[in-house]
Amino acid sequence: MKTIYLIDYWVPFPSSEYGGMISVIAKDDKECFDLLSEFPNFDESYDDRMMGNIVKAPKFALANDDEESRIVDAFLT
Repeated sequence: MKTIYLIDYWVPFPSSEYGGMISVIAKDDKECFDLLSEFPNFDESYDDRMMGNIVKAPKFALANDDEESRIVDAFLT
């Protein structure tokens, strides 16, 4: 079953103070992380924090399981 994840994204100070929300369709937490790691703005030095945010993210099951796994939208400041 595919799920939509609403993930809190941030790059903490002192690197920057950017943050936002990323919506991802994935079958599980690992696939969600893999998709995010391909995202152009993904900072690999925060891998451990991102997985924590994926696990804590609000998740909603999709009625249509045929949806392609992907980053649906990203709002970053």
